[in-house]
Amino acid sequence: MSASPRFVGLDFGTTNSALALLDGGARDPSLVRFADGVGGETATFRSVLYFEEDHVDGRAVLTSLAGPEAITRYLASNGGNVRLIQSLKSYLASSLFTSTSVFGRTHTLEDLITLILRGIRRGAVSSLGPVDAPVRGAVVGRPVRFANSDGEADEALALKRLTSALGRAGFEDVRFEYEPVGAACFYESTIDHDELVLIGDFGGGTSDFCLMRVGPGMRGADGRARIVGTEGVGLAGDAFDSEIVNAVVSPRLGMGSEYRSFMDGKVLPVPPWIYAKLRRWHHLSFLKSRDTLRFLDDVRVQSTTPERIEALLHLIEYDLGFPLYRVVEGTKVSLSSHIEAPLRFVDGPVQIDERVARAAFEGWIGASLDAVRGCIDRLLATTGVSPRDVDRVFLTGGSSLVPVVRSIFAERFGADRLRGGNELTSVAHGLCLRAAMQ
Repeated sequence: MSASPRFVGLDFGTTNSALALLDGGARDPSLVRFADGVGGETATFRSVLYFEEDHVDGRAVLTSLAGPEAITRYLASNGGNVRLIQSLKSYLASSLFTSTSVFGRTHTLEDLITLILRGIRRGAVSSLGPVDAPVRGAVVGRPVRFANSDGEADEALALKRLTSALGRAGFEDVRFEYEPVGAACFYESTIDHDELVLIGDFGGGTSDFCLMRVGPGMRGADGRARIVGTEGVGLAGDAFDSEIVNAVVSPRLGMGSEYRSFMDGKVLPVPPWIYAKLRRWHHLSFLKSRDTLRFLDDVRVQSTTPERIEALLHLIEYDLGFPLYRVVEGTKVSLSSHIEAPLRFVDGPVQIDERVARAAFEGWIGASLDAVRGCIDRLLATTGVSPRDVDRVFLTGGSSLVPVVRSIFAERFGADRLRGGNELTSVAHGLCLRAAMQ
């Protein structure tokens, strides 16, 4: 370990996480590189957990992995006795989610998040030192509004849970900072004059906004005094993916179709709650119960579209939610640069091969876009700031690249004021700079 001061910025994300370090004497933070599971390196750590149950000498042994290594092992498992869990951050503010059972063993939400954070520590051991050595003084990002939060009590619960998990993973004396403030500090490092900047940070589960004064003349000022206002809404990239699934994938798996009841012969719709689970790939495993599978098999026999219910059963039985959503996410990304993109997922009876138009996608996410617009309007109204007074708009996060998202800001502030860059790592970089400032 270096004897010089070390500053740490951790962006623990719903979908991806990143870690940045700044050693005393260095000018710029460096991003920690993680093994990607296939022989390369990546600056982002996928916020996922993998569980695998084996039996050794008649005794059940549970193995857990996190990040890129978890994904590699999951994809190689071919849907065996395994489970993949993601988007845990989105449950931090929910008092309804206290624990879950993984192969018959109870894990609290804090247990699961701790495993991900420990995975980050293990992946960064060459940068942070031994896993059992505490990391002190880290600045950790938090959303302006946690997903599923209905008030201050939920916000406090989320921070309490996250603080507990961080401590158990070896991150001590943690300070929290709003994620868009981290992005603002990153942007500030790229300019040589003072500005009033609007930060838009689009994560996997939340969209956060911050009006902040940045620039050389502001760096010595108290951090809170530089923040003009913040706002946030609990939806972002995951919600965009789910709309593609609902519009393109679910109908090919029987959504909207009918079956003849085996009880009284009435023609009934296939229950919508089944497809509600499909809107989040990590909820697909909740359908893999004996009762649900038996019910769907009965539906298949009496269905007007049995081949589609057969495809749904195949998707559930072989735990294909993650690879399906990788295809969906790829389609979404492609639509950022093309007016049309393919969505092709073929596995056994699952035969989905469609073209998705950008215009249709923009219509599907209309409600989410309205929520973003409302969030920006509230921020401007509560701060008394006019759009013409905002010098720059810095957008970060994967969904900030979606053209219709960028158009919201172009319409209000002018396309010439929009800036971006380092969409998946700018928050960690800025949080590290924030640690040095403090």
